[in-house]
Amino acid sequence: MDAELKENLMGALEQVIDPELGIDIVNIGLVYDVDLDDEGLCTVTMTLTTMGCPLAGVLTDQVRVAMSDIPEVKDTNVELVWTPAWSKDRMSRYAKIALGIR
Repeated sequence: MDAELKENLMGALEQVIDPELGIDIVNIGLVYDVDLDDEGLCTVTMTLTTMGCPLAGVLTDQVRVAMSDIPEVKDTNVELVWTPAWSKDRMSRYAKIALGIR
């Protein structure tokens, strides 16, 4: 997968907003990786802020919808992982400023 396509995939994921925080899942640091195989299967490896997050289903559905806007993506698999654990250190500078975190 070339860098431009990966950038497009990440850009699509920036459209997925965490309803509790009001910031996209990329800037929060929830997306660990995105990959696209030769058959058009997109695999999004991501985590959640907590294991018991009640929004897991909502966010994974929104990820699938966001990826469906990319012509090269035929199907999307969302892998929720817990290692490494999410921490606020994964957040972008933008997200930290928006949430008032230092």
